[in-house]
Amino acid sequence: MPDVFISNDGPVRKIRMNRPEKKNALTLAMYESMANAIEDAGKSDGVRCLIIAGTQDVFCAGNDLNDFIVMARSGSLGEPIVRFLHTLARCEKPIVAAVSGAAVGVGTTMLLHCDQVIASDSAVLLTPFVSLGLLPEAGSSLIAPRLMGHARAFSLLIMGKPLTAEEARSAGIVNTVVPAAELDGQALNIAREIAGLPPESVIAARRLMRGSVEETIARIDEEVEAFKTRLASPEAQKALAAFLNRKR
Repeated sequence: MPDVFISNDGPVRKIRMNRPEKKNALTLAMYESMANAIEDAGKSDGVRCLIIAGTQDVFCAGNDLNDFIVMARSGSLGEPIVRFLHTLARCEKPIVAAVSGAAVGVGTTMLLHCDQVIASDSAVLLTPFVSLGLLPEAGSSLIAPRLMGHARAFSLLIMGKPLTAEEARSAGIVNTVVPAAELDGQALNIAREIAGLPPESVIAARRLMRGSVEETIARIDEEVEAFKTRLASPEAQKALAAFLNRKR
C-alpha cells in the first residue's frame, strides 16, 4: 500500500496517510500525492466531501525532519510542501478530518483548514515549531488566533503546549471526540451527511464563512519565507540536529 492511500466511497474521497512505521511523518512525495488528490476532487462533480485521516494509532507526526535537514542545507522549502498548503487553503470542497493519536506540527495546522474534525479520545495536538528554532506554518499564525484567541494560540503555536482531544474541542479545533474504535465510522457518517446537502449551496456558504482565501494564501507565503530563513539559521540547525540525535 502506498504512503498515501486514496479511495472514493460514493461522493466521499478518503485521503489516508499511511506511513505508520514513521508515524505518518510527511515526505515531499506524500505532500504531492495529497495535493493531487485534493485538486482532483475539486474538478470532480462526483466528489462532494473529503476525509483526511491517518492510521489507527497516529494521525501525523508532522514533516519528516530528515527532509528539513536537507532543505536547511539548500536554503529552500520543498515546492510540494508549499503546493499542498496552497491547495488545502484553496480547496472548495468541505473537508472532514479523522484524528487518532498524535497530530504534530502540520498534522495540527492542517486541521485549521478542515470543516469538521473528529478526534479519538487518544488524540493529542502538538506544534513544537519554536522549540526546533522554526515557526508556525499553513496559515496557522492567522487562523489559530482568530479561532481560539491569542492566549490559547500562543500556548499552542509558540510555547508548544499540547492539547488533548477534549481541550482541542474546547478551543474550537475539534468538533467531536469519540472512542478510537468509532473514529472512522463517525467521520464517514459526517462526510456522507455533508455530501448529501445541495453541493452548490454548501460551496457558496463555505466560501462566505471562510472569508478571503487570498489573505490566507498571503499569510502562508509570508510564513514560508520566514520559515526558510529560520530553517537555515544556526539556531534551527542545532535544534533539529539535537532532536534527531535524541531519536537515534
